[in-house]
Amino acid sequence: MSRLFRPAPTFMDAPAADSAAGSRAVVIGMPFDCGTHPVRIGSRQGPAAIREQSRLLRAWDPDTDRNPLAELNVVDLGDATVTPSAVESSFAAIEAAVWHAVDAGAVPITMGGDGAVTLPQLRALHRKFPDLCVVHIDAHTDAYPIDGYNTATTFSRAVEEGVLDPSRSFHVGARGPTMVPGVFAHAEALGYGLVTMDRLMADGADAVFDRLRERIGGRPVYLCFDMDFFDPAAAPGVCTPAWGGASAREGLAILRRCGDFRLVACDVNTVSPPHDVGGMTAFLAATVLWHCLAMVADRERRPNAR
Repeated sequence: MSRLFRPAPTFMDAPAADSAAGSRAVVIGMPFDCGTHPVRIGSRQGPAAIREQSRLLRAWDPDTDRNPLAELNVVDLGDATVTPSAVESSFAAIEAAVWHAVDAGAVPITMGGDGAVTLPQLRALHRKFPDLCVVHIDAHTDAYPIDGYNTATTFSRAVEEGVLDPSRSFHVGARGPTMVPGVFAHAEALGYGLVTMDRLMADGADAVFDRLRERIGGRPVYLCFDMDFFDPAAAPGVCTPAWGGASAREGLAILRRCGDFRLVACDVNTVSPPHDVGGMTAFLAATVLWHCLAMVADRERRPNAR
C-alpha cells in the first residue's frame, strides 16, 4: 500500500524517532534563543533551516567510501521542547533531551539555537563524563566577565558550575571587538586555553591542534562549533558576525582536525535564518553537522574507541 503522507523533514532524511535506543549518534534541534540580542534575533529558527538545507547534502564520504549516517544508525529525535527567552524551563528541557541521548549510549549532534544552548548540554554530558573537556570554535569566547545566563556567559557559568575541565578546554578563533573590557583575560583567568584567530592563522592549524591534542589526550571532548567562526562572506546568517573569519574551505579543514579527539557530543549553533542569504549559512551548518557525523563514525571504527 502506498504511503498517504510523508513525514516532516528530518536532517538529511534520517529516520524520525522518539528514542535514541540502538543509535550511536542522534540529531536534536535546540530552537532556542535568549531574545536579548540588540539587533539580531532569529537563531530559534536555526534547526528548521538547517534541516531544510540538509536536503542538498549527500550521505557518502568519498574519503572512506562509507555512509556515516547508516554506520551510526542516525535518527533525528526532533526538537527539545523549549520556549525562546524562557531560560530556566528551556535549559531543563535541553538538559533532559541531551541526557536521553547520552544515557542511551548515543553521541548527540545538536543544532542551535544561540550559544546559550550549550550550558545545559554541558550539564547533561558532565553527568556521564566528569572529566569533560571542551573545544569551542567561535569568533567569541562566550566567557565574558558579566552576570546572568546569556550567549556571552555560557563558559563563565560552566566553570562556576564545574561541568567541564577548563585547564584542558580551549576557545579557538576569537577575534574582533568586544562589548566589555577584559574579555580575553577573563577567559584565561578562568583557566581556558585561548587561541585567537590571529594566532591560529600565524601558527597554522596543524601546530595549534597538535598542542590541543597533547593537552587533551584521550579525555572526552564536547565540540562546540559556532557558525560565526566563518567569515560573514561565507556565513552571513549568524547572530553576531565578525569580519576576518575562516573561509568555508578553511573552516571545514579546521573542523576535521577535531576528528582525532574523543568526541562525545557536537553542538553547531547560531544560524539565524532571518539574516541569511539564500540559505547559505544553514547549508554550511548542515555540512558542518555531516562532518561531525563523519568524524564520530571514523572514530567508532578504531580499536578501543569508546
